[in-house]
Amino acid sequence: MSILDIRNLTVSFKTQDGAVSAVNDVSLSLQKGECLGIVGESGSGKSQTFMAAMGLLAANGKASGEILFDGQNLIGASESTLNSVRGNRMGMIFQDPMTSLTPHMKIGRQLGEVVIKHRGATPAQAREQALAMLKRVQIPEAERRLDMYPHELSGGLRQRVMIAMALMCSPEAIIADEPTTALDVTVQAQILDILRDVKERLNTAIVLITHDLGVIAGLADRVAVMYAGRIVEVADVRSIFANPQHPYTKGLLACTPRLDDACGGAMTTISGQPPNLQRLPSGCSFHPRCGYAFEKCTTERPALEVVGATRAKACFKTIEAA
Repeated sequence: MSILDIRNLTVSFKTQDGAVSAVNDVSLSLQKGECLGIVGESGSGKSQTFMAAMGLLAANGKASGEILFDGQNLIGASESTLNSVRGNRMGMIFQDPMTSLTPHMKIGRQLGEVVIKHRGATPAQAREQALAMLKRVQIPEAERRLDMYPHELSGGLRQRVMIAMALMCSPEAIIADEPTTALDVTVQAQILDILRDVKERLNTAIVLITHDLGVIAGLADRVAVMYAGRIVEVADVRSIFANPQHPYTKGLLACTPRLDDACGGAMTTISGQPPNLQRLPSGCSFHPRCGYAFEKCTTERPALEVVGATRAKACFKTIEAA
């Protein structure tokens, strides 16, 4: 059963140079208790899709379509409706915890505000719950950390605080936007272990937004690959890695170092650059960079079509398994 349904979502931004279409006709669903990985290069529309879901687009942004959270459309919803959902039933872990946490407010107060606002907790109850949550996300000396400011914590501890804040009200879904960026590999593994524990113990649905396919392999159940504001492939995580069916997905996987690669040769790269979102190529947006492109790709845009029980792709070409 789905907790979040995104239907025909389009997100655009007004700029001095004209309108920029960051997300184009995206449809996705998030099932209860699953981890959905969202993969793509910078500027592919990953974050903006879910910033729209949280009602957190920049002032010059506009969203159309439907974003249904437990059946309630969040597009065009009032601020009070959005506030009753975000931080309460749907949490978000932002990419940069240093800029996402309030610098002049102690950690305990920041965490406590969530349950004071959404659960009517007293300050004493809020502090007690904040302490319990810091312990759950494996922060050492948790009681002492309650009275510290964000700048007094390491990057890994700040990211744990962000996870704790997202979990304070036991949400049904969490949006994790690049939760391991700028962390060393040991801390990355610890953060992923925490998210895995949250998913398995609390049956919390997670959207994992990242460009790191290694992170996806370790946590996601399904994967949606985005390019130039559109979804180009959706499949279960095993199928994506074993048999990618879109040339862009295949290119991303080829760019990823593998421990089982005995050759140790030069890394493969995807030629060219991501397109300008104000002047997208005709036909398939990926065709100027695609080694499989043929004439039809330059004039017609492939629709995202179901091609199996667990897979959909937006490509005219059938790619044989390697």
